[in-house]
Formats: sequence, structure tokens, C-alpha cells
Amino acid sequence: MNHQTLSAFIWSVADLLRGDFKQSDYGKVILPFTVLRRLDCVLESTKAEVLTEFADRSKAGINPEPFLLRKSGQSFYNTSEMDMKRLMGDQDHIRENLFAYIQAFSENVRDIFERFDFATQVDRLAKNGLLYQVAEKFAGINLHPDNVSNTQMGQVFEELIRKFAEISNETAGEHFTPREVIRLMVNLIFVEDDDVLSKPGVVRTIYDPTAGTGGMLSVADEHLSNMNPNARLTMFGQELNDESYAICKADMLIKGQNVGNIIAGNTLSDDGHHGQKFDYMLSNPPFGVEWKKVEKEVRKEHESQGFNGRFGPGLPRVSDGSLLFLMHLLAKMRPASEGGCRFGIVLNGSPLFTGSAGSGESEIRRHLLENDLVEAIIGLPTDMFYNTGISTYVWIVSNRKPAHRKGKVQLIDASSMWRKMRKSLGSKRREMGDDGIATVTSLFGEFVEAQLATIIDGDGKEVGQMILRADEPPLIPAEGKVKLAPISRIFPNEVFGYRTITVERPLKDTDGKIILGERGRQKGKPQPNSSLRDTENVPLSEDVETYFKREVLPHASDAWIDHDKTKVGYEIPFNRHFYVFEPPRALDEINADLKVVTDRIKAMIEGLAA
Repeated sequence: MNHQTLSAFIWSVADLLRGDFKQSDYGKVILPFTVLRRLDCVLESTKAEVLTEFADRSKAGINPEPFLLRKSGQSFYNTSEMDMKRLMGDQDHIRENLFAYIQAFSENVRDIFERFDFATQVDRLAKNGLLYQVAEKFAGINLHPDNVSNTQMGQVFEELIRKFAEISNETAGEHFTPREVIRLMVNLIFVEDDDVLSKPGVVRTIYDPTAGTGGMLSVADEHLSNMNPNARLTMFGQELNDESYAICKADMLIKGQNVGNIIAGNTLSDDGHHGQKFDYMLSNPPFGVEWKKVEKEVRKEHESQGFNGRFGPGLPRVSDGSLLFLMHLLAKMRPASEGGCRFGIVLNGSPLFTGSAGSGESEIRRHLLENDLVEAIIGLPTDMFYNTGISTYVWIVSNRKPAHRKGKVQLIDASSMWRKMRKSLGSKRREMGDDGIATVTSLFGEFVEAQLATIIDGDGKEVGQMILRADEPPLIPAEGKVKLAPISRIFPNEVFGYRTITVERPLKDTDGKIILGERGRQKGKPQPNSSLRDTENVPLSEDVETYFKREVLPHASDAWIDHDKTKVGYEIPFNRHFYVFEPPRALDEINADLKVVTDRIKAMIEGLAA
């Protein structure tokens, strides 16, 4: 059963709720019932053994929990003789029996239903006479892992959340990331580690500070399992939204992960994994969301702990907190001396260039580049995410760069690598196919510059595209041409740095005489005219005095630099590095086309006049 069919069936429960529940409340009922039925099916095959073990151990006065976990074969259990199907046998007491069944789960599962506020929804269903009908619907669907894989189940949850968010006008994209984007990120963080990860019994840790429903962690686990079935990825995460946290925790339970590693709460104000370091990390923090609610805690950590805390490099403007998550990840990197770390984070365009020299954003970029932490930045196609059509970028950051990458940053423009979806999902109208993912992974893994060659035939039609590495020549069709555009470029870190110098001009009196200072350090020196003050950005690769003599003095011979005000800044003008100038057509060609058009119009007018 595919996830679309399954989610459509579960969605049919909404027909029962219509009228008694607002559309925006459907998810509060359907999501926890879906989780309950999934857990119910997972425990079905070991139910009898667990009940026997529970009776024996309880009779002997022994704590039954470790024995029940072993018998269930899972990291959770249920000690009730009830299950979803048996609940259907007593319609008059469905509410009481359902509560008793929930309470018989192990504590880690009970917490999930508390996060869903399930008791409130059960009472509401019972009050409206709908509880038995809704429970019956779910009891009739088979969600056993043999019938619905973990991957499918994750996709079902994502589809349901998207639908509920859509009808209640909420931001679905806050809950999860498109699967193809996750697959790309997972490929990129693992791509150079094949030798290490293929060793038998290898154990690695992965962390997502904005875990959502756990999609990123799940895809990473699947990828590593396919690469090496004997490898183990221990997952850690934190999530603010209670519903997403509950789903993520349920998913981790079924996969046998330690759900104690999944923490509820705000990552920025209350770090649930304080002091811990990880091998790999993935994150898709909310785009352009202000951090005013946690400003007090974040500023306190920045000012009191500096680089001993998470936010040492600087603080971005309050209107966009995405760079706070990036710094949070930097603080969680396993030191290079212990094997190092690589992480991927999805950001919008703002962190690339927002903020002038000396601003919080620029200082954060400066910290990243001067410490040689940025491996690559990949520009994704627009309209890829469920809640926004803006340009997005994947940053790959590492403190264990291989020798050939040291001191360099790779930029990959994957904005053209998309295919149109048959059906839009919110703002998501495009997706990246397997070919696109493979191309970006290959370009990153090979660490090469490349161009996109668009082949145009003699009639001016595009007939194909190909990726050309380095100086590889394109195959030009007869009477056609090839249009080349860079798609992968490699730059030294310092290319993105600049000095902002302050250029002063002298203050003059009404007679045009320069006014000199009369006291202190300024005594005898020309006084600056603030109305003529200007700034210039000088690339780090260029000498400031040489630039000043060439660009400023020819236009203002009395100008000077106030070196005390010089600031170093960093920005990454991604699109500028991929811009290709197309010269305008020759005037003769344009005139010839215009003559053809005007002659045609003239002939039509003459025809009408006749």
C-alpha cells in the first residue's frame, strides 16, 4: 500500500469529524490515532508472550520492565489485555477501556499521547458520540511494518501534517523537509566517508536540532543501512512543536532508537543536549523567523560565555534566527582531534550576504571562513519547499576537510536541476530527481569545477544538456551552437572577504580654507567633513593603499583613510559568481527582423485598404 493510498484512507476519517470538529482540529484526532494503531500493530505478534511474562514477574514481585522489553522485541510494551480490535467489542465502555489501554503502555509511549493532548480529544469524541466510530475506522486498517514500512509510515505522517496545516492555514514547511532535499543532504555529508562507514560494527552519531517528525534522521539511517547493514547510527534530536515531537518519538521507538535522545523544547533557549558532540548533523531551521521570544537567553549566553558558549561569533538581527541554528551546530561538532564532524543545513539567501562589515551576520561568516569550515554551498531550485517558493541553499560545513579542500569553498548552482511535479503540494511545484541528486553529489565528491552545456540546434531550439568537467570541450551540433554556464566553481576563502574603509574629506570654512584641529590627537590635522564621508569595500586580496590611490585619489585628491574605522567583512554573493553575460544581438540582425515585421504589417494594412 503506497503512502498516498494510506493517507487518503486515513483522511476519510475526517468525514466523520465534519460538523462536530473544525477543519483545523482534524489533525488533533487523526494523528494520535494513527500513531496508536501503528504501535498497536507493532506489538501484535508478541502480545501473548508479554502478558504471560508480565503476570509471572508481577507475581514474583520482580520489576517486570526489562523482561517485557525483551519479550516485546521493541523499546516499548503494553500490559493491557486489550488491543484496538478488542476495544471494538465493548461499545458502551469504549472511552474507559481506551484510557486504560493507553495507561498500560510503557512510560515513553504515554508521554507521546500526553504531547498530543489525546485525553482531551477522546473526551470530545465521546461527548459527540464519535469515539467508537473513529476507533473502529483505525482498528480496521493494518499498519504493521510488514504491510507499511517505516519509510512509508514517515511519508504518511508528512502527508497528513501537510494536509492539516494547509486547511488550517498554518506553515506546513515548519514540520518537515522534502524527501529529495534530505536525500541530497545525506549524500553530501556521507560522500567522502564510504571507507570508514563500510567497516563492520561501525557506530556513528547524528543530530538534528530542528527534528520535526524525524525525517532527516530516518533518511540518514536508511542510507547508512543500505551502505552497511552492520553499521549503527545513533540518533539525537530536539523539537519545539509537541505534535511533531510526538510523531518523531513514536518513529524512533519503532526503529529501536533510544527515545531519551529526542528532547522536547526550544533548541536556542534550552539546549537539550548540552555539552554533547556529534559525528554528523542535519538541520532545516525555519526561514526568516524572528527570535525575539528567546532573545534574553541568547544574548545572555553570547555576552557571558562568548566563544565558550554557542553564540560567540556574533548575533544576527532579531528578524531572522537561522544563523543562530548554524552557530548552535558549530558548537556541537566533534573536535577534529576526535575524528571531526560534517553537517548540512538548509538556509535561505539572507545568511549569504545580509549585514555589512562588523555586523553579526558578517562576523558569523567571517568565523566560518577564517576557520576554514565551509566545504560547499549548493543553490537549490525555487519552489522546492511546501511553504515557500524562495531560493534556498544547502551549506556543508566540516572541521575535517581533506587536504585538497583546505582553504577553499565550492559553490554549486543546482537551480536548474528540477522537474515539474504532476501535482503541486502547497508551494512545492518542483522536485529534484535522482539524476539531479547524483550530479550534485558527484560534483561535490570529485571537487571539480564544471559547466552546464545547453545544446541548441540550427533552428534555435534547445535539444539537450550535459555537464562538462573543467576544460572538457562541448560537442557542437552541425549548424547549431552550445551555450555554456558555470555550475560548479571553487574559490579560496579570502575571495569572500573585504575591508570596509572610511574615506574622509576635509572640513573647510567659507573661504575654502581647511579647518585644522586645535586640541588633543586632532591638533594640527585636517578635520573631517561628515557630510562628505564615504566608505569603500576593498577585497582582502588587494592592498588598501594601492586601491585608494587608484580608485579614490584621482577623484578626490584631498581625501584620506581613517584607519581606526576600518572593518573586515565577509559575504558570499552566490548568484554573482554564476552570472553569464549575454551580449545583445547585432544591430544589423535587429534591423533585419524589424524590416520583416514592418513589411508584413504594411502588407496587411494595404490588404485591408483594398
